[in-house]
Amino acid sequence: MEIEQHEYGETLGLSLVQRSFQYVTIALQWNELEGGSDRMSGESSELLRSLHALSGPFLPWDIHHFPDRPGELFLDWLQGAIKANVKEPHAMTISTVDQDGYPDARVLILKNVIDEAFYFASSSESRKGRQLEDNPHVALTFYWPALGRQIRIRGTAADMGNEAGADDFRKRSAGARAVAMTGCQSQELESEEVLDSSIEAQKKRIQRDPDVVTPHWRLYAVNAREVEFWQGDTGRKHTRIRYELQDGKWKQHRLWP
Repeated sequence: MEIEQHEYGETLGLSLVQRSFQYVTIALQWNELEGGSDRMSGESSELLRSLHALSGPFLPWDIHHFPDRPGELFLDWLQGAIKANVKEPHAMTISTVDQDGYPDARVLILKNVIDEAFYFASSSESRKGRQLEDNPHVALTFYWPALGRQIRIRGTAADMGNEAGADDFRKRSAGARAVAMTGCQSQELESEEVLDSSIEAQKKRIQRDPDVVTPHWRLYAVNAREVEFWQGDTGRKHTRIRYELQDGKWKQHRLWP
């Protein structure tokens, strides 16, 4: 995908520098806070309210012309984020639910998009992997603050099988594979020494057999049933378009801000 420089990217770059300076200033003020918990509560509230949000400028969005399927619009927005030099535009929050109904959320990398199927990879032995086995209903969230854009996806995750998982695993860096092959994700760590020795052992294993894979590494596809596109507005007159899959066809609705 070709990335081109344009005027918006230059404006965006300046905006990011200004915001970074603001965040550093706020952090320094936070460190200078003294006094009891009541004062901390009051001053932290003031600090949070002083932070700017949705200050723009934002890309225009013609809501009178958008595709029939959400997958096409997603790729259009993703390309816009890449052209605007948004850092890690493929990073997304994936939310799952445990057996007691408590939600979990973490940031992962989007691996692929095919129509309305969104792909990510993880260990089936991780907390998210176990939760997906019990309840495959998930939510994905993309948020690009510099563009004032958010995409929310609800759907069902499906394991793509051994071959797909192995293929994705082999494409990972040697270091990432070594960490995954320790097989201890989310478990309590005894010490840094144990971590380092375990990773080093797996690196040597990979050197001996570059094609080795862990059977617990899985590639998942989230088949969307609902996708919402949210364009922020500096005056809070946000634009929201929701796609819903009904009887095999995608229906579009505009929502109140």
